[in-house]
Amino acid sequence: MSEKYIRKNKKSCSIVKGSHTFARTNSLEDAMIIRDLLVDIDWNLEEVPQSIKIDEEYWILTVYEEKVYLLAKYRQKPDEDTIEKLVKKHQRNPNNSRYGLNISRIMDTYIITKQIAGEGHVFGMYDSLKDAEFVRNFLMDHQWNVNEFGEIEYDEETETYRAVLVIDDCVYVLDSFDDSDIDLEKTYEEFLAKISKHKYGLANYPHLDRLKNRISELEEELNVKAADDVWIFGEGIEEEDALTDIIFTLTPFEKSVYDAIGSRATADEIKRKLIRFKTKNFDEKISRNLDGLIEKGLIKKAGDHYIKC
Repeated sequence: MSEKYIRKNKKSCSIVKGSHTFARTNSLEDAMIIRDLLVDIDWNLEEVPQSIKIDEEYWILTVYEEKVYLLAKYRQKPDEDTIEKLVKKHQRNPNNSRYGLNISRIMDTYIITKQIAGEGHVFGMYDSLKDAEFVRNFLMDHQWNVNEFGEIEYDEETETYRAVLVIDDCVYVLDSFDDSDIDLEKTYEEFLAKISKHKYGLANYPHLDRLKNRISELEEELNVKAADDVWIFGEGIEEEDALTDIIFTLTPFEKSVYDAIGSRATADEIKRKLIRFKTKNFDEKISRNLDGLIEKGLIKKAGDHYIKC
């Protein structure tokens, strides 16, 4: 049997014509079948069928970035819905990476980014991978147009409804629900409450960091107040208690540095307590926040130790 156009590698076989690799398979037999199909259609990738019958099996194929991929083999012919889901799943993660296309993770935050016209765009940040996948999948299906989002969208993958808000071309998933009967006003209130808790150091939501100084603007735009059953944010802090006021307006990382000091601690002791936050420029970031806490009058330095005032 001819192996023309087939190059055998250690663990795979590639189908190559000229300088172009048309497909890569795990076995020589599969490579020969796909090679023969390509020859029959004169190497025209637009004519590759989504399914073909090979002996007693049905093969599901797709073309992505000028290559043919064998997605699955079935004993019985799958329905169109199954084929569509297989194709979409491959398009979203053609390289079998951990999070798929356009999603990366920094600490506990999932970020959607994409290069458009040579520039990197951030489409959203999320504390849940499911939320990030939902937004990424929707954007891929709608040519990355954030204006296609409605206030409520159905997520086929999780079979839930998600309340969505687009702010400055970034997509925020406010919450998910089992049905479409959603009280949006209450959902907006709870969303703004989360932003406020993050701002005042009552909770840590890094994915909402961009919004912490826009609460008043969002209250006006959404016609709701940032409040929950316990806290009325921005009010209720005694004006004469300046220390309390300062502590409640620290950023989450400033609060973490402040808490790591205990009553007194050296810079090395603080770094060890915050090692879970270690990223690029970790030492510089801690030093900068310590200087900020000194300026606010919350701590002072005595020799090698930082001491709370």
